[in-house]
Amino acid sequence: MLNSIFLRSFTVFASCAGGSVKAGADGWLYSIQPALDRYYKDRPDDRSDAMKRHTTWYNITQNVGTFAMGLVASMERENSTHSDFDTESIDAIKVSLMGPMSGIGDAIFWGVLRVIAAGIGINIAMTGSPLGAIVFLLIYNIPSILCRYYMTYLGYNLGTSFISQLYDGGLMKLITKATSTVGLIMVGAMTAANVVFNSPLSIPVQDSDPVLVQTYLDAIFKGIVPLAITLICLRLLKKNVNVNLILFGLMVFAFVLGLIGVM
Repeated sequence: MLNSIFLRSFTVFASCAGGSVKAGADGWLYSIQPALDRYYKDRPDDRSDAMKRHTTWYNITQNVGTFAMGLVASMERENSTHSDFDTESIDAIKVSLMGPMSGIGDAIFWGVLRVIAAGIGINIAMTGSPLGAIVFLLIYNIPSILCRYYMTYLGYNLGTSFISQLYDGGLMKLITKATSTVGLIMVGAMTAANVVFNSPLSIPVQDSDPVLVQTYLDAIFKGIVPLAITLICLRLLKKNVNVNLILFGLMVFAFVLGLIGVM
């Protein structure tokens, strides 16, 4: 089962249906499907619920993302044996791992290992040898594949023992609350960083400087417009409004604002 998860993890970002809305959700579900098939083999309804549970947004640097896959597989195992297991904790822990794991994975594999591998490969290639490209691929991919493999088992083994202790000790609800809070903080930070609104509109005042609308908006609540736009989109998603319609509406809204100078 874990070997299947490891092999399937190579396709985690091969199909990003829904773009930024779902990111690697389809690949994530495909990767952990062997665990769902094993633990809910004779329980199709529970397996269907588990599959729905894993269609939420997912994005972790794939070199280390298998740790979350192994951990979640162990949590599904616990859920299959405990009728009162809190299934919200599964998605909460997955979400809380996205930021820290991606930070570690990006720094090591994208920021360090890839640069070193490219430097060595380029130096060899500059001599006219075709081995430059091969050396680059070997230096980068061998550690990456090994890390991906062992992280799958580490996540599962850690989760099986650790989660059982949490469950028996009654700490699972506390962990769920904490991880949910971390996930909400991450979503809030992404909203503040990626949704930008700067209004150049001003109200002229006789014999005085004009009153800038943006200044008063920031005084009321920093980032109030991006927050409002995000909450409106969330509301529409909960009402099952088509994602493409929401994206098209945002594009038209941004285009109109751009014409009047609002960024």
